[in-house]
Amino acid sequence: MPRTMSVADSIIIDATPAQVYEQLSDPTAMGRWSPENRGATVHGDRRGAYVGMVFDGRNKRGGGSWTTRCTVTAADPGERFAFRVHAIGLRRPRLPGPIATWEYRFEAVDGATRVTETWTDDRRRWPDFLANGFDRVATGGKTFAQFQVGNIRTTLERLKAALEADTPGTGS
Repeated sequence: MPRTMSVADSIIIDATPAQVYEQLSDPTAMGRWSPENRGATVHGDRRGAYVGMVFDGRNKRGGGSWTTRCTVTAADPGERFAFRVHAIGLRRPRLPGPIATWEYRFEAVDGATRVTETWTDDRRRWPDFLANGFDRVATGGKTFAQFQVGNIRTTLERLKAALEADTPGTGS
C-alpha cells in the first residue's frame, strides 16, 4: 500500500494572523501546544524566526524521547512559517537525513485567522513497506500520516484555546 506523504488540518482562531504567527514561529514555545514536542533550543543569538534559523526540538512519545535538528524554510510574518526536520538522535540529533517538513499557513477570515498545519513525510527514499513497518512500531500501530492527523488536531485545538484565552476582546 503506498504511503500518504502529507496530511493537513485547519482551525479558525479568534486572533490576527500576526498574533498567531508570532506564537507559532517561536520553536521554543511549541511544547505548549504539541502532544509530542517539549520545546526547543535555538542555535545562535538572533531571535525571531528567519529562513535558515536552526533549532533542536525535544520530543517525547510514551516512554521514548528524542531530539531533532530543524531548519526554518519559510518565515513570512502573518502568512507562513515552515521548517524541515533533517536529523534525529536520542540526546543529540546525530543521524542526518530528510525526515519531515512542518508548515503553518495563516489566512485572515472574518476578523479571525484560519491556521492550516501540514506535515509532509520527507523520507522519500524509504520503500513504502519499510516506512510503514517502522511507523507502526514507532506509533503503536499507525502510519506516521495517520498518527500525525491526531497530533495536528491536538496542536491546533490547544493553540486555539491558548490564544483565545490570551487575546483581549474575544469573548472567551
